[in-house]
Amino acid sequence: MSLRVAVAAPFKQKGRTRIAEQAFVVALSLDRDWMSPDQAKRLLDVATGEGLIERVDGNLEAAFDPDEVAIPEEFTPDASLFQERSAFERALDALVEADHDRQETVAAVNRLQQDLGVTADAAAVVYARRRDVDVDGAAEKARADLQG
Repeated sequence: MSLRVAVAAPFKQKGRTRIAEQAFVVALSLDRDWMSPDQAKRLLDVATGEGLIERVDGNLEAAFDPDEVAIPEEFTPDASLFQERSAFERALDALVEADHDRQETVAAVNRLQQDLGVTADAAAVVYARRRDVDVDGAAEKARADLQG
């Protein structure tokens, strides 16, 4: 997932799992020249919403191990990173990361959606949980969208 790659870069650059927000923005905008400072701040908001970064004591902490993320030499973030993903997309990504086939998963979620009469977001969360895949962030997003 390219969001995880972009988010991991500043942490890997500093060699830590906790950095200052300004260091995150500078690493993405000035050091790597991947985006503007405003875009880096937007990416931070998206990453926080996705559960990849947590704000702890005025700093940013990676909610994953940045050292486990490979950053391809030719990697350049695209504009889609600045858009918040749906609960369906989050759950699907989690399932794919857990070695479930993307096409089979989408088909199964569509069947479950029809069987249960729920939204695609809710069906994806139920499907993932039935397979013991952690989708708490997606579940929160689906719940918030339903209440919103």
